[in-house]
Formats: sequence, C-alpha cells, structure tokens
Amino acid sequence: MSRARIVRITLALLIAGSIMVTRSRDPEKQELTVGTRGAAPGTLVTLGNGVTHYQVEGPEDGPRVMLVHGFSVPAYIWDSTAVALSAAGFRVARYDTYGRGWSDRPDAAYDLDMYDRQLTQLLDSLGWKEPVHLMGLSFGGPVTGTFTGRHPERVRSLTLVDPAAGIGGGVPWFFSLPGFGPMLWQALAVPTMADGQASDFVEPAKWPDWADRYRVQVGYRGFGRSLLRTRKATTGMSYDSIYATVGTTKTPTLLIWGKEDQVVPIALADSVRAAIPQAQFHAIDKAGHLPHMERTDVVNPLLIGFLRSTMP
Repeated sequence: MSRARIVRITLALLIAGSIMVTRSRDPEKQELTVGTRGAAPGTLVTLGNGVTHYQVEGPEDGPRVMLVHGFSVPAYIWDSTAVALSAAGFRVARYDTYGRGWSDRPDAAYDLDMYDRQLTQLLDSLGWKEPVHLMGLSFGGPVTGTFTGRHPERVRSLTLVDPAAGIGGGVPWFFSLPGFGPMLWQALAVPTMADGQASDFVEPAKWPDWADRYRVQVGYRGFGRSLLRTRKATTGMSYDSIYATVGTTKTPTLLIWGKEDQVVPIALADSVRAAIPQAQFHAIDKAGHLPHMERTDVVNPLLIGFLRSTMP
C-alpha cells in the first residue's frame, strides 16, 4: 500500500472518529413536536419563521408590557418580573425567541432582522396595536433597541437590563470551519452552557435548579445552531449605534445594571448612556448580570414606578 493511500486512510479514520465523538457529545437528542411541547406553559402561535411560545399574565385591560430575554436563557428568566408587574396591574407578555425554550429552531439566519420580525408578528398576533412598554435583558437589549428604532410609534417606553453593549463578539475560528465547525460547537460549547449560567449571579447557590432548567432546551435539536448563528450574525456589530438610534426617538428609557456583572461589565453603561441621553440610570448593588432576579426588592419598585411615570 502506498504511503499516500495510508495517509488518506488515516485522515479518513481520524475524521470519522472525530465525527463520532462530536455526535456522541451533542446533547440535542429530540425534536420539538406537539408531544414534546406538552409540558410547555402558556400558548403557541405560528409566525413567519415558525412556532413561537409565549405567556401572558395580568389584567386584560392593563397597560401592555413585552419582556424580551437574552442570548440563551428563555422566557422563564422573567418569572419574578412577570409576577410583580402583573400584580401591579400590567398586562405582561414574554416569549421564547427562535431557537430557545419551546419555540421553533428554524434553519435560518439568526440576525436582528429575524428577531425584529418575530417580535413584530407576535405583537400583531396578540392584537397589541397601541404603543407598548418594552423590556430587554442582555441580548434582548439590541433586539428591543432595534425594534424601538424601527417602530418608534409602537413603543411607549423602553427598559434595558444589563444590555449587550459595545461591539458584538464572535466565536473562535475553529467554530467557523465549514461543516466541521458547527459539529465542534455542538460537542465542545453546547454541553457546557448550562453549568456556565452560574456566572450570571453573585450568589449562584441561591438558584440551585438554574442549570437543570436550562438543560431542558438544550436537548432539542437546533438550539446550539441558533446560538452559533446569532453569534456569527452579530460579530463586529455596534450595539451602541442601535442605542443611538433609540436616543434620537426620544423614547422614555430606563437603564438598570448590576454593579457586579461579569458578563456585560457595568463600565459599558457609559456608552449606552451616551447613546441614549434620556435614559434614567440605576446601578444595582450586590447584583450581577440578572439584577431583576437577585435584587427584586430594589428593581421591581424601579420598574413599576418608571412604567407608571410614562403612562399618558
């Protein structure tokens, strides 16, 4: 057997072995179906890019509030906020963005155009034609900021909680390799994501089930792909330019930031405040990336007071 043939066979075996290992480590084993969605709370609606899962709480005649979650943790990240706002008389909706939670994982470009389209179509499906209060957490900041800039007539106020700021980060080069990169992402990055969520908190021990709740969505095919494509679509994007557009709309804005945020450092708040001069800013003590959860005693009164102050 020639040396060249031996090399080709060896490479083929290495590639085949690598594929087998990556597939064995891939946590996505199930498809989202009517049956698997049986445990989902709330409602399902079919929009332009697929099924969207959402929940609505609070009095039907209450002022409308739409909550938009961040990069990967779905709508349950707003549990405590939804309870507080609905108890205060607001009609509160929250949903899983495409690729997350119980929503579909379409084979599409996960860019801000798609997220804007999903939010627009969901509001339309709810019949929420009048201006609403928007709240965006982390990556939900660019999503709600984009919506506000494009549809200012549909936004009564904007609240940003530890929003993604500065320049959108990318992924290591090997995750971008054609064909093989996504498999590496599924084998190396996706399996570790649940445990990595603990860094969002100053005291993660207070949320012992947080990683297990996250793992549920990781088991459905298309989750990792949605995150990888979101990262790629926003690589090098200036989030602050999105917020600058919000600034020109003069939309009443509330900006809340955990002082101990290790995911989006509070130092980035300066650029957001410069972009949105009208923003009211509150730095929250003893809170990381999720101050609305860690400091409900401080944040909920701020949210409710701000929303009421912007009512006509």
